[in-house]
Amino acid sequence: MNKCHRLHRRRVLGLGAVAALGASVGPFARPAQAQQKTVLKYTNDHPTGYPTVAAVESMGRKLETATNGRLSLQSYPGGVLGGPKEVIEQLQVGAVQMYAAGVGWLGSVVTDINVFNLPFVFRDTTQMQKVVDGALGKELLDRITNHPTAGLVGLCWLDAGARSFYDSRKPIHTIADLKGLKIRVQGNPMFVDMMNALGGNGVPLGYDQVFSALQTGVIDGAENNMPSFVFDNHYQVAKFYTLTEHLIVPDVLVASRKSWDSLSKDDQALITKLSRDVQMENRQLWNQYETAAMEKAKAAGVQIFDVLPADKKAFQDAVKPVWDKYGAPFAGVIKQIQAIG
Repeated sequence: MNKCHRLHRRRVLGLGAVAALGASVGPFARPAQAQQKTVLKYTNDHPTGYPTVAAVESMGRKLETATNGRLSLQSYPGGVLGGPKEVIEQLQVGAVQMYAAGVGWLGSVVTDINVFNLPFVFRDTTQMQKVVDGALGKELLDRITNHPTAGLVGLCWLDAGARSFYDSRKPIHTIADLKGLKIRVQGNPMFVDMMNALGGNGVPLGYDQVFSALQTGVIDGAENNMPSFVFDNHYQVAKFYTLTEHLIVPDVLVASRKSWDSLSKDDQALITKLSRDVQMENRQLWNQYETAAMEKAKAAGVQIFDVLPADKKAFQDAVKPVWDKYGAPFAGVIKQIQAIG
């Protein structure tokens, strides 16, 4: 079969029915078209090589091998298909099949998972990993899948590190240093309220706009994990990074419900199984990436600060109004989290 002939057979899901080999076919192969190649579109806000990109691309290779090329994955990293809001809308209509969604954004669609967005809800990253690996993590994925209007399927959790503050104006040693700073946050009201409770001015902004906003002074800083700070080049314009670790929020790999329902049960089971591998592989890649990012930031002259326990308590105490406002619906889940060592 020549290259042109092969390309003519390939389709990308979500683009509607197309003609292939002279026959009109829908967005998924039917049993009678067993050899029809189906391409799953996967997108991510981060660049090629980022752990959540690399781990899912690895799953795509396993998927292609397991199905003898019948199912494959096409990756669109770097936010090329739009920001989180636009991509979630594309998932809901089946134009995109998979997305590594930030819980900060996804929590505005599936409010049950907003519990992970509460500042300081986890003691540390190790506790977060135990939570998502266990029964509670599975329950919250099911809540995404079973949500009546989200149009999504929860596949697995992806480590996204601990989020801390960085800025271009001055070192942040204590909560007082945040006062008046314009800090970018994800577009979730909980994060705006968190930032305002800490004394800064929370500015909801798409991730793809952060670098230019730092450059032009539209914002003074942002909050994110060290790998995002470094490998998305924010360290080039923000030279102060403070390890507050106020949010330890995993990403979640979600699939389009519309696309998922058109897959066979066997294909669904295969993707679910491979997604468990993604969760573990991403974690290993994340640890390597985090170490490399810290070294690169230091080499570039970024000043990195720890937060003393007494000063960290001031941060924790300041966000109590956020817990009071948003925490009540999650009281039972919070108790489960706190009981996990």
